[in-house]
Amino acid sequence: MRPLHEMSQAIRSRLVGLFTDIDDTITTDGRLPASSYAALERLSRAGLITLAITGRPAGWCDMIARFWPVSAVIGENGAFYFQYDHQNKQMVRRFIQPIEERRASRERLKHVEARILAEVKGAAVASDQIYRESDLAIDFAEDVQKLPREAIEKIANIFAEEGATAKISSIHVNGWFGKYDKLAMTQIFANEFMNISLDDHKSEYVYCGDSPNDAPMFKYFPISCGVANVIDFLDQIEVLPNYIATNRGAAGFIEIVDAILSPSHTTNLL
Repeated sequence: MRPLHEMSQAIRSRLVGLFTDIDDTITTDGRLPASSYAALERLSRAGLITLAITGRPAGWCDMIARFWPVSAVIGENGAFYFQYDHQNKQMVRRFIQPIEERRASRERLKHVEARILAEVKGAAVASDQIYRESDLAIDFAEDVQKLPREAIEKIANIFAEEGATAKISSIHVNGWFGKYDKLAMTQIFANEFMNISLDDHKSEYVYCGDSPNDAPMFKYFPISCGVANVIDFLDQIEVLPNYIATNRGAAGFIEIVDAILSPSHTTNLL
């Protein structure tokens, strides 16, 4: 990982968008400071595509798509993207699975939930679960005392034993049935909303993250940035970001945005 000041002007000048995780990347201690919101607004005003990518639920993502200064939001680890058309006052909700499949998956996840709560002491269903459409979120650090690494890995293993995909974030283990993830939905969003093949344009976008579940995005995007939190997971992240901020959470995200929007940056509009 290289410090942000080593990101060249040539790299910054060709960027047309920023994709970012939410929890512990643009937030600090579970709060979204005004500085992070203002940074997203600065990116938008500069003409950059801004995409929030999160494990958070559909209910939250509806609000984010409507009210935040972002182009769209991908939620529940790639289960959908929501994009609000302010001009026509219309919400685009693009799910990767049809409603019948989502309902069947939620029924199957009830059994997984029961196993986890019975077998992993201290684990709890995430408080935002009632707003979810596709996955099961198990809290190990947000509203419960943080569990040891062994317990967190056991939660992920139970999901796997039941045939579900599991991803570990900084606060939850999210599990779901189906072959999709954040990257797959990001590629769909790029194709449907931006009318591009992301494979051909990925060097024009920067991805920001903080934890092990960001590794596939760090690997895919040639320009990836981590807030300083990634140092906590050096032995758990399969692929590290190319650049790292000196600060954690929101303060690190501000560093990244400041680097991208430095006076030498020339915005390329889509």
